[in-house]
Amino acid sequence: MGKNWIRVLSASPDVELVGLVDLNLAAAESALTDAGLSGVSTGTSLSTVAAASGAQAVVNVTVPAAHHPVNVEALIAGLPVLCEKPVAPTVALGLSLAATAEVSGQLLMISQSRRYYRTLAELKRQVASLGEVGIVTTDFFKAPHFGGFREEMEHVLLVDMAIHAFDVVRYLLDDDPVSVYCEEFNPSWSWYAADAAATAIFEFSGGTRYVYTGNWCADGLETSWNGSWRVNGAGGSATWDGTNSPVVERTATAGAAADRSAVAANAEAEEIAGALAEFVQALRTGRTPSGEVHSNVQSLAMVEAAVRSAETGQRVRIDEVLESAYRAALAGERRPDVKAALAGWDSPLGQLA
Repeated sequence: MGKNWIRVLSASPDVELVGLVDLNLAAAESALTDAGLSGVSTGTSLSTVAAASGAQAVVNVTVPAAHHPVNVEALIAGLPVLCEKPVAPTVALGLSLAATAEVSGQLLMISQSRRYYRTLAELKRQVASLGEVGIVTTDFFKAPHFGGFREEMEHVLLVDMAIHAFDVVRYLLDDDPVSVYCEEFNPSWSWYAADAAATAIFEFSGGTRYVYTGNWCADGLETSWNGSWRVNGAGGSATWDGTNSPVVERTATAGAAADRSAVAANAEAEEIAGALAEFVQALRTGRTPSGEVHSNVQSLAMVEAAVRSAETGQRVRIDEVLESAYRAALAGERRPDVKAALAGWDSPLGQLA
């Protein structure tokens, strides 16, 4: 992903890559050589490289376990951050980062790259024309042979991939979930050590149900990496194959047609380039981006709640996940200023709204 980001940053007319940080300095220098770049500061310390290069922002492409310390270092140094998903390994650390962003006064935006597709922006416009939405479904069937840690990790589908779909449904509905019931299992032919298939049913605050069904050892008739979507509302239905333009059928009683002006600001740039475009626009205008940390923690909470439901066999409320994460964040926070900010929240759910 670091090399992908180097390519996107180098191609953007809005930013200049001035520094590259890696614990493996040889890897950083090799990546720059491969990209044909020179004059870029390198080092193993974010603060040192940022100061030497005059950096104005940070793109955090470290492994998830390093997201929290790297984001904190950058934010406290006065640098806004665009961070790869997930915001942190746990909701508790995500809440810590939301409070750190408040203390620093800097933007922390999470790059949920699968929000940024022109055809998804079309689907969002069409959903707005369907009236009250009753149910949204996503089918995700892929069979990647990753090797390495993914084939050994617990809850691999929910933790490593489903967050993309969970985040997209929040984007489509402009709403947040209140509960989830989830079941996981591992097909007998699976090459994963732990459960690689799951079905989750979320209830949203507006009453919509969202059903996600996925399998990461599903050879044959695979879906796109975005999955296959169906949205059913009072005024008709829309489907999206994750790649092409959505297909819509409205009833005779359907509401107004889709608003062509309701296009995401980043609709022309896709995937991580779309995230970068929205990040730059947010810094220039002060507009809150869709992946701002307070909002994005809700997507991570969906994952944590689904995992808890799969482990317990019980329906899990999102607010209960956030409350327990909030207690853990308060207990574990080491920075006094961030701890004070957390303590000043009336409630985690209210702070994230």
